[in-house]
Parts: sequence; structure tokens; C-alpha cells
Amino acid sequence: MSAMLHPKRNEAAIRNGRTFMPDMGLTLPLRQLGRYLRDWRMRSSMSLEEAAKLLEVGATTLHRAEKGGNSRIKSYFVERACELYGVPPDIKEGMVGLARQAATGTNWWHAYGDVIPKDFDVYMSLEAFARRIISYQPNLIPGLLQTGDYDRALVERIWPDGPADEWVSRGRIKAHRQNMVLRKLEPTTLDVVIGEAALHHLVGSPATMASQMRRLIELPALHPNIHLHILPFEAGFPGGVSMPAYVVLNFADHATGEPAEPPLVFLEVTVGGMYLEDQDDVDFYTRKHRLLENDCLPDIDAANLLTRLAKEYEHRER
Repeated sequence: MSAMLHPKRNEAAIRNGRTFMPDMGLTLPLRQLGRYLRDWRMRSSMSLEEAAKLLEVGATTLHRAEKGGNSRIKSYFVERACELYGVPPDIKEGMVGLARQAATGTNWWHAYGDVIPKDFDVYMSLEAFARRIISYQPNLIPGLLQTGDYDRALVERIWPDGPADEWVSRGRIKAHRQNMVLRKLEPTTLDVVIGEAALHHLVGSPATMASQMRRLIELPALHPNIHLHILPFEAGFPGGVSMPAYVVLNFADHATGEPAEPPLVFLEVTVGGMYLEDQDDVDFYTRKHRLLENDCLPDIDAANLLTRLAKEYEHRER
């Protein structure tokens, strides 16, 4: 899918009265590449000046690349930087792929295993930098709220032939992701709407589902940064539209109060994902989320529903 919109180069984009400065980068792939370049340089214990000298570029040029502001970064430069920093081959391939995606514009279709290797997870590295996550899942418990057994049951269905250590590894990754909303120090805010159907789709055993229902009750009670809403069947289609699963990522502000990066919408399908940064798209999904929330169950009714379902699943397990 080709890019639909292209931001003006070397200009601040004015969105909703807030100024997005040029050093935020021109495209999402470039900003992600910049993060990786900076992270791996720091892992190698090199200063910006030392790395720039060895790469035979100016320190300003390297700094701009690490900020995602180089609109014409070359693949061979990324390859040289990866060799210098000791980047593993699989991650190097992903970083080179990001460089090749530099001209995608504000909306980017990422096909899994195309230019960027399938195992190079772009979304997770974005999620890790988010300060607020808005999500809607009509049929599945969101990953950040899943129990270990629920997650493992899904993983085993996706990769039924194992190996078992791969299942364990993916479970650890999920637990690491969840830490961002469960940690005590500056946790990420999670505002999620779950369709009632997700509570009825059997994942694993009834015991697994009972534990998952209990977890959905406990997490918002223990973590005030987690806002859980349940959209009941009776709500139908708020706004007259059947919404797909989506995630809206909002990022931290600079010390000046300006956004470090523009928010974005992530839409995932089985063969890839779509990243939307155009402000009209972000506003559309934000408005739709408010409509969904307005038709969700009151908190006490949601807790009662989860408690009832937990008991029903426990009874089925006997």
C-alpha cells in the first residue's frame, strides 16, 4: 500500500494549536531507526563525537539521524553504523529496512516479512515509549491485561508445533510489556474498551478464563492508571459503525510542554499493520473511542459481570 500523505519538509506542522518541531523527524520509520541508532551507540559506550568520527560524518549529522530528522539516510550508512556498534544481524536487517522505508509519509503500511523482517517488531518498540495508550478490542483480551495462561493458550494456537522454549520466551516478552502499565514509577496510562464478546470467547480452559476475569477485576482496582471499560452486546454499534480493533499511542512531552512525537493509530491485521499519523485519522479514532466509552457499562456493572462470568467458568471447570 503506498503512502497517502507527505509532511512538508523543514517546517513545523501546526496541529490542534500545538507545534511539532522538525527534529521530531519526517516519518515514523525514520524516528524508529533513530531510536535504534542511538540505543546501539550507547550500548557500545561510544559518545556521539566518537561514533561520528569513526563513521566519517559530522556529529550534527549523526545527531540528526538519531532524532529521525535525516530525510535521505542511506542504507550503507546504517549498515556501517550497525557494524561499528556490533548490532546482531537480525536487528541490523530490520534497521536497514527502516531506512528503506524513509519516504513513507504520515501513513505507513508495514507488511510483515517484507522489507523489514517478520520478527523485527516495530510496534513493541513504539509501545515502550508511549505515555498513554488508548485501545479497543472487540473479541480478545488486550495483551497488556492478559494472564500468563491466557497468553500461552493463544501462543500455542499460533505456533502449535512449538518449540516449548519459544512459548516461554514469548511469554516473558509479554510480561515485560505489561510492566510498563504495572510498575509503580511513572506507569503508562492504559484506557481500554473491551467488547463483551471477548469475555465469552474461550481461550485455553474454563479455569484460564476464570483467572482472566478475576485479573480484569483486580488490575483497575490496584492500578489507578488502568481504565477498563466493557462494551455490552446491548450497546450495538455506537455511532452506527462496527469498529475494528485499534490502538492509539500518545507520547511524552518535551520539558517545554511540546509533544516529543505526534500521536499515532495502529491497526493490525494478520499480514501486517497500518500506522496512521495524520491528525485527522488520530482525531477520528479518538472521537470513536469516546463514543464507545459512553455506551460502556458503569464500573459497578462491569465488575458484577466479570464476577459472574468468573464464577460460571469456575463451575464449568469442576
